[in-house]
Amino acid sequence: MEAFDELWDTFVDPAEPLLDDDGTRWRLLGRDGSPGGSESLPADETQLDAIRAQCRALAAENEFAINGHENRVSYIVGAGHRYRAAVRKGHQPSAEMVDAVQALLDDFVRVNRWHNRQQEIVRRRDRDGEVFLRLFGADDGVARVRFVEPSQVAAPPERAGDPAARFGVFTEPDDVETVLGYFLDGRLVDAAEIQHRKANVDANVRRGLPLFYPVRKNLRRAEKLLRNMSVVAEIQSAIALIRKHHAGTRASIEQFVQHQADATAADPRTGRASHVRRYAPGTILDALGGTEYEFPAIGLDVSRYVAVLQAELRAIAARLVMPEFMLTSDASNANYASTMVAEGPAVKMFARLQHDMIEDDLELLDRVLTHAVAAGRLPREALASVSIQAIPPTLAVRDRLKETQADQILLRNGVLSRQTMALRHELDPEEERRLLSEQ
Repeated sequence: MEAFDELWDTFVDPAEPLLDDDGTRWRLLGRDGSPGGSESLPADETQLDAIRAQCRALAAENEFAINGHENRVSYIVGAGHRYRAAVRKGHQPSAEMVDAVQALLDDFVRVNRWHNRQQEIVRRRDRDGEVFLRLFGADDGVARVRFVEPSQVAAPPERAGDPAARFGVFTEPDDVETVLGYFLDGRLVDAAEIQHRKANVDANVRRGLPLFYPVRKNLRRAEKLLRNMSVVAEIQSAIALIRKHHAGTRASIEQFVQHQADATAADPRTGRASHVRRYAPGTILDALGGTEYEFPAIGLDVSRYVAVLQAELRAIAARLVMPEFMLTSDASNANYASTMVAEGPAVKMFARLQHDMIEDDLELLDRVLTHAVAAGRLPREALASVSIQAIPPTLAVRDRLKETQADQILLRNGVLSRQTMALRHELDPEEERRLLSEQ
């Protein structure tokens, strides 16, 4: 028995470095195109749904997660991206063709309420780790865009063992990145009808992971810590004072309380009487011999817990590559002007996210133009001769005078058009020309 006890004392679990304190196993990287390996999460649609449900609950109930989501929407989308039809390099389309493409883009933005849909795209992509957009053709040539819930995309039971159909994404057998279609509610839909924007995973991973998945425990701890701090403070502040009677029986103390009471109320459920004493502002207490008054609120010190809460929030802000005040709305120790400069990490991060969104938007708009050509609204030559430019809102702190002077130099040297200059300053070129002609 002593020999066995010695063996148990020296036993080391080789998997211990891969476990968190609560026993949760670390997420391993896989080689088969799945989100991790067979031993990591998510291994199938069920585990992916569970992860998504956790992060959806945070996005709906956790105040810090909500603030993080809203700030990312505000900086990535802002007042909305602007789209402009331009001449493709090496082509010379007619002005009427360029105007027709611009009119189609304007109708697409209006019919699909694209600014609101852009906000929802960012929110869904962060919350669920992915967003599915489905295109529907229309007789007027303007494609309609609708969202597809991630839970609808799953491999049907008869294709459960097919490696090419894992997670509801049907791909080439030997090329995970070449998507042929998506199983939507058990029915295969061609990839040309659906755009899949995934996040936080590698290119050969079929499905995305939510933004707050790595810090979901930090968000829960921050919420619980804030709740506990508030409850403790509420309890301590609710007790005005404690009277200590160093000598006296229970009956004498109850009689003393009854004589000191200003009012007595009985609880109808228990029948017990509650004695109430009102202390007006500036009340002076005269204690009897052996009676001592103690005020517990004096010892209330929540600052000890605030430092712990701030440490948790900094960890969450680090995941978002955002300054802490963007997550907590506490700007007491932050300088917005020094944070949102062109070289700042937050600006670099948001600029990269804007660029990714623009690439996805332009790929979707190319499909919109294809739908318009098929419906006969645009000539086929428009696909090859007209391109689309997207202009996102400015991120860095702006010096309008310096920006305008720099734009004037570019305009004077013929490398910047008046239309682009107007869009950079969030002006509508057509509307401004109309207003100028009316003066």
